[in-house]
Amino acid sequence: MTATATRPATHSPERDGATERADIVVIGGGIIGLATAYRLLQARPGLRITILEKEARLATHQTGHNSGVVHAGLYYAPGSLKARLCREGKTALEAFCEAHEIPIERTGKLVVAVAADELPRFRALKERATANGVEGLEEVGAERMHEIEPHVVGIRALWSPRTGIVDYLRVAAAYADEVRTRGATIETSREVTGITERGTELVLSTPRGDVVARNVIACAGLQADRVSAMTGERGRDVPRIVPFRGDYYTLTPEARSLVRGLIYPVADPRFPFLGIHLTRRIDGNVLAGPNAVLAFAREGYRRRDVSVRDLASAVAYPGFLRMAARFWRMGATEMWRDWSKGAFLKALQVFVPELRSEHLVFGPSGVRAQALAWDGSLIDDFQLGGSARVLHVRNAPSPAATSSLAIGRVLSEEAISRFGL
Repeated sequence: MTATATRPATHSPERDGATERADIVVIGGGIIGLATAYRLLQARPGLRITILEKEARLATHQTGHNSGVVHAGLYYAPGSLKARLCREGKTALEAFCEAHEIPIERTGKLVVAVAADELPRFRALKERATANGVEGLEEVGAERMHEIEPHVVGIRALWSPRTGIVDYLRVAAAYADEVRTRGATIETSREVTGITERGTELVLSTPRGDVVARNVIACAGLQADRVSAMTGERGRDVPRIVPFRGDYYTLTPEARSLVRGLIYPVADPRFPFLGIHLTRRIDGNVLAGPNAVLAFAREGYRRRDVSVRDLASAVAYPGFLRMAARFWRMGATEMWRDWSKGAFLKALQVFVPELRSEHLVFGPSGVRAQALAWDGSLIDDFQLGGSARVLHVRNAPSPAATSSLAIGRVLSEEAISRFGL
């Protein structure tokens, strides 16, 4: 169960004469689509499921650019889908990884307040984390803080000892193996370009021919709103995906000892981003970041990547214009930090002052599929929905990877009920 997540598929959909058919087509071969297919097949063995992934490899985008944190549920509004599914998903993920011999390291997370004006946010965060039942949560002062992370400075911190790290590509690969073993089909390089109704069926157009399905579950990530539009869902009530690129630096080998686990600032609750932080990865590397800037291409991981279509889709959307007007100062700060290594370093030195410019090497990046409402609000919670024949994952940012098996369970149960499986 340790195949790499980027292994090409070898199965083909079942054929009825010249037509490829499935009970359910899952659009998207990232960690959510794979987890959903796995949960469906656990609940309904023998269901004919086909996963269509537009890239040549599975888990190429958000899953493949994930920082690897197994979140404990500190940040999320009590009672929200994120709060409930993160905790459930973490437990399920840990059990799955143990059964499949995928290492999870419980490094712990330290959320550090460095100034008195952060204490109101710090207390609110502690209240949320406590309400969410975060295991082992501890408020610590400077002495205990230095025992946990000797190079950190701050006045108070929250310590979450059961926050961990994992390789989500390995997790996605194991999900894919389970799905294949249970008889499902995974088709890569099979982009869905259109969806039409034909009687009691849905016809999914792809460059390699049509696939006919009774029902569809769309887990399309960065393309979620476009796939939604293919099923006729448009208008103000359907959020727009606006991509935010996050760039990381990596610490040089000699600087990695400055970070034992995960070190985070106290996040601004107005935004669904957690701020620039330090993350030890399962391979021993340490990431610094990410920032959060508008990506000029939904699947563009470099600063110079530009898609006119994607950029126009974002900046012409009234919700984006309202958001930009409201938060332009923060946006300008993030853009400056994206281009200025010195500004990026200063954000890190606030809680690890021993870091130096020579310790930072420009590293990987990721693009977050952030759903944005018509009124300009950044949608924070997971958002799932759909119609009688189609389910959509409209917003599934972090902690979606941690929550993947729980999200898959919810979608599976909804599909069984809604589709009459």
